[in-house]
Amino acid sequence: MSSLCILTDSAVQFTQPGFAGRADVRILSYDVDFHGNVYPEGEGLKPSALPPSIYGNTAPNLVVPSPEKILQVFQSLASYYREIIAIFTSSELTPLYHQAELAATAAKSQIPITLIDSQTTSVGLGLLVQLAAECNANGLPSMEIERQVRKAISRVYSLLCTAGLSYLSKSGFIDPAQATVGEMLNLIPIFSLEEGKLSPLEKPRNLRAVMDFFQEFLSEFDHLQHIALVQGVAPFHHESHLLREFVQDHFPSTQFTEHTINLPLAILTGPRTLALMIMEAE
Repeated sequence: MSSLCILTDSAVQFTQPGFAGRADVRILSYDVDFHGNVYPEGEGLKPSALPPSIYGNTAPNLVVPSPEKILQVFQSLASYYREIIAIFTSSELTPLYHQAELAATAAKSQIPITLIDSQTTSVGLGLLVQLAAECNANGLPSMEIERQVRKAISRVYSLLCTAGLSYLSKSGFIDPAQATVGEMLNLIPIFSLEEGKLSPLEKPRNLRAVMDFFQEFLSEFDHLQHIALVQGVAPFHHESHLLREFVQDHFPSTQFTEHTINLPLAILTGPRTLALMIMEAE
C-alpha cells in the first residue's frame, strides 16, 4: 500500500505531461450535460462544440459529482493509499469542494483526508497539484505538503478575459443584464481570481489592449516561477506571439507554457476565454 494520494478534479491542466510524483495523482472528473445529453467525464465533447454565446442556445452544464460518488472514490483510494490530500478547483467556481467536505466527513473513519480549496483552476490548479506531487515524491510528510501548498496558493495569480459573458451569467458570476449589454457591445472584460472569486478589473476595447494589460500585470513582478497562457477556441496566434516575445525579453529564465482551454473552464467562462496564469517565485 502506498502512503499518500494527491486527488484533484478534471478542471486541472498540467504544465508538463510527466512530473515527479505523477503516478500518485488521481483525477475526479465532472460529467457534462449538453443538449439533453450527458457526457460521462466530458468524453466525446470538445470546447469547440460549445456555442460562442448561450443566449438562445442550450447551456452546457458541469455535473458536479455527488457526495455519495465522491465517497466511493475516497473508499476506493483507501484500498491503495493510507492518506489523501485533495486539491480542488476554487469553491467559488464550482460546488465540488463543498460536496467533498460532506464525503470526507463520511469517510474519516476509513482514511485521513485533507481538503484544500485551491482558489484557482486550470493551470493554476495544475501548478499546485504538481507542487504537492513533487513534495510527495520527495518523501515529505502530509502536514508539510499541505503547508507548502497552502503557502503557494497566495503566489498563484490568474487573469481571465472572455467575450462569453452569457456563460459568466449562467454560472452566476455576473448579472444577466450586464452579460446582455456586454455581448451586444462585444466587450471583452478582464477578470482576476481574488481569493478564488472572479473580480472585474478592466474593460479593454480589443485584444491588443488585453495583451497590453497582461504585459503590464507581468511587469509588476520581479521573479516568476511559471507563466502560462490558456487560449480559447478562437485563434489567438498573434496575441500569444506578442506575449511569448514579451516573456522572452523580460523573464528569460521563467518557464512559459501555452495551453488550449479545457472543457470545464470553457463551460464556466465560455469557449472564447483567454487566460494568463502565473506562479510567483518564493
